[in-house]
Amino acid sequence: MQLLLLLVAFLLPPGAGAGEIIGGREARPHSRPYMAYLLIRSPQGLSACGGFLVREDFVMTAAHCWGSTINVTLGAHNIGRRERTQQRMSVRRAIRHPGYNEQDLLNDIMLLQLENRARRNQFVRPVALPRAGERVSPGSLCTVAGWGLVSLNRRTDTLQEVQLRVQRDRECSNVFGSYNGQKQICVGDRRERKTAFVGDSGGPLVCSNVAHGIVSYGSRSATPPAVFTRVSSFLPWITRTMRRFKQQGNGAKTPSD
Repeated sequence: MQLLLLLVAFLLPPGAGAGEIIGGREARPHSRPYMAYLLIRSPQGLSACGGFLVREDFVMTAAHCWGSTINVTLGAHNIGRRERTQQRMSVRRAIRHPGYNEQDLLNDIMLLQLENRARRNQFVRPVALPRAGERVSPGSLCTVAGWGLVSLNRRTDTLQEVQLRVQRDRECSNVFGSYNGQKQICVGDRRERKTAFVGDSGGPLVCSNVAHGIVSYGSRSATPPAVFTRVSSFLPWITRTMRRFKQQGNGAKTPSD
């Protein structure tokens, strides 16, 4: 299958970070206070993903961003610096959707329970989720942000953003054989050189201030369209999971995975 997981493995010198969105621009600092930067350690080494705060104690991301340990940075603009706005914390529990399929990337969604609750302020704030069954219409203009690559090899440390248009399902089913319009959203006009890319995995597709999608995968050539997990299809699981693993106070035990 000619698809590319949009996370990035690091073979970088100290201080080097992930790059940026394809065809986008640098975001106004802290204009997206829900954005999370994930540094992931797995048997394959270090990698990075995006994510987004959905409650003070939970970050949402892609299931393929799983690792043995995950550290989350909230309130960041430049992930290469120790900004005073940043809140850094470890992940207590990474909960992948039970139906996640590594082969076709269906159900590519994961919730990260944070070790500590985020302090809500002007730099750190959850984003709204859609209502159950709510679908974003083809033609809708939405925004994706992330710290992923800007080209096949160029990186920066600052948050980038790009406006992308939602496509009809057939635009992705023609390119990706396993595309499922019930659980995924097709995003990005193939006539434009604008898309999410390596390092942007797990970041949100935000339409009218609501996180409708999660960056999942795209083509190896960094050309649109790309495939996003459809958040509204998973709301019962999201609600149930966050209720089950809610913080129960200092020293209290929480249910096991």
